[in-house]
Amino acid sequence: MTKRLTVIRETPYKVLLKVKSIDLLKSKSGANRTEHHTHLYQSDNLIIRRGQSFEMWITLSRPFNPSSDELHLDLKTDSAVTGTHVIIPLVAKLEGDRWEAAVVKQEVKKIKLLVNSPTTAVIGRYQLTVETNNQNGSASSTHDPANDIYILFNPWCQGKYGHLMLHNKKKKKPDVSNTIQNKNHIWKLKCYFFLNKFVFVNSPDDQGVLEGNWSGDYSNGTSPTVWSGSVEILEEYHKKNGTPVKYGQCWVFAGVVTTVLRCLGIPTRTVTNFSSAHDTDVSLTTDVYLDENLEPIEYLNVDSIWNFHVWNDCWMARKDLPPGNGGWQAVDATPQETSQGTYCCGPASLAAVRYGQVYLKHDTGFVFAEVNSDKIYWQKNADGTFTQIYSEKKIVGISISTKAVGSNERSDITHLYKHPEGSNEERIAVETACSFGSKAKAYSSPTAQDVSLEVTLDGDGPKMGKDAELMIKLKNSSSQQRSVSLHSQVSVMYYTGVHKATVRTDTTDIEVLPNEEKILEWALEYKDYKDKLMDQAALMLTVSGRVKETQQILATQFSFRLRTPDLIIKPLGKAVVGKKMSVEISFTNPLPQVLKAVIFHVEGLGLMTARKINYGDIGSHASVSLTEQFIPTLSGTRKLLASLDCKQVRQVHGVSDITVEEKSNAPL
Repeated sequence: MTKRLTVIRETPYKVLLKVKSIDLLKSKSGANRTEHHTHLYQSDNLIIRRGQSFEMWITLSRPFNPSSDELHLDLKTDSAVTGTHVIIPLVAKLEGDRWEAAVVKQEVKKIKLLVNSPTTAVIGRYQLTVETNNQNGSASSTHDPANDIYILFNPWCQGKYGHLMLHNKKKKKPDVSNTIQNKNHIWKLKCYFFLNKFVFVNSPDDQGVLEGNWSGDYSNGTSPTVWSGSVEILEEYHKKNGTPVKYGQCWVFAGVVTTVLRCLGIPTRTVTNFSSAHDTDVSLTTDVYLDENLEPIEYLNVDSIWNFHVWNDCWMARKDLPPGNGGWQAVDATPQETSQGTYCCGPASLAAVRYGQVYLKHDTGFVFAEVNSDKIYWQKNADGTFTQIYSEKKIVGISISTKAVGSNERSDITHLYKHPEGSNEERIAVETACSFGSKAKAYSSPTAQDVSLEVTLDGDGPKMGKDAELMIKLKNSSSQQRSVSLHSQVSVMYYTGVHKATVRTDTTDIEVLPNEEKILEWALEYKDYKDKLMDQAALMLTVSGRVKETQQILATQFSFRLRTPDLIIKPLGKAVVGKKMSVEISFTNPLPQVLKAVIFHVEGLGLMTARKINYGDIGSHASVSLTEQFIPTLSGTRKLLASLDCKQVRQVHGVSDITVEEKSNAPL
């Protein structure tokens, strides 16, 4: 008897569904990277922006049956601060502002998914696994770090927070892309310190990236004037496992903030405020205290005006503030004052600053004082009280500047921070702000004045190693003669406006005829200041006086800097990718003394990595040159930056634009 064996085969859909492989389409030339504006990041991971869809392929153990099989994407962040867990099921089609995934193409054992991230998605690194379910059970893919997904902020997003869009009208590219080449290096850090931990840029209370130093002694680290980019700083911070890098000052803090925030997708720009006030007592005024003889009372004069100060503007929504306060926000990483117990400042809405709405968070009053405080002079009375004797209204917040988009030109943005000086709108903003300050009663009706005092400087200003020459102008607008007793004091200053040492004082009596403008020439010889200067070669002339006939008080302060020479960078020959080339760097010592232990610092993105050259001594008024060789790695217009550092002179820099040709386009 013959027996027949019958084999019953299960249909494929009754077999457990498993994930064999995941392809995130991570190619830098593919749509996932180019459409998300992340194709220039040097990373093999998928880097995308929230509020935007991306595609992926999943290879399965058998064909996918949508009627019986379920598939979920499982995304988890591992940040202790912003940790989140998202389960994304398949849907028929994508709709709404939420995590969703849909099948857009199906092959035998492969499906192509279109995945959508909401505009509110948490920024960070996500670990991806895929879970499958059917009647025969469930399975989950093994986590592979190569399939981690990095999600960034999205300035191109036009969804729920579409007002975050920030376009250059000419180039149609947002400010976030201006330093996109720097992202290549930042991404080498794998964003560990910026996506997996919440890290600050300054270090006093949170082990941030940079340690500030304004002492003039940088022997335990690098002088702030030497840094020419953020890459070297961030790489050192990562290499030392989060130990603050030594040293930074305001422009260095701001440069690092610009790089990091743009890297994470937040439109950011670096802002320089000239004649920047530092208000220490929440008065929203800059106060100068004088004794009975009109001499400065140093221990009371804790407010200061920095020659310049550098911070950042970041573009963001402000749902926590009244409508109209979104857009540019001031953020200052330089540790000056604590805010709610931490050395930080901002974000402060520029719109709120402009209108004196200092009651709106965060730190709007401090930023307002930096750009628009009045400088008020107080004289001590016999009983120990102080009387307001004079005020200056147009000396704080001058030429607030940022780099123009698409060029190296200066873009003046003063109008974003305040109304035109002296206008009714500007005065109303000052009075509004100061009504919330600690010296609200300082503002009263102005008194009549018929003698004015002004200090001016011709041309580009004095040079390092030369005498400094200024002019003091006295103008008598009355019909009677005026006798003025003037007291002048010149001091060496830190660039922050903090007094270091008095160089010279003078007193003189001057007669000014009716309706006369008298100009007094004032000079400071090199020998008087040569051994007293700080990094920025900053000096301040304080002039005060009294008009004998009317008892009118005159007072002003004038900050100026001794100009240092530039480094001259001259390319030698053509620049071609992969081909060795040379540059000549030349410098002339402006001082009648030897520069000791001179160090040159050279770097250029796409040209050469940072390089320090211990040159040695440079003689009095001597000219020197050195030649450096390197091999360009990127084509296009590149910047080569150089700086010189030594104890006798700092803040010496040079820059050269070098156009690098592609190797294939270069002539034989």
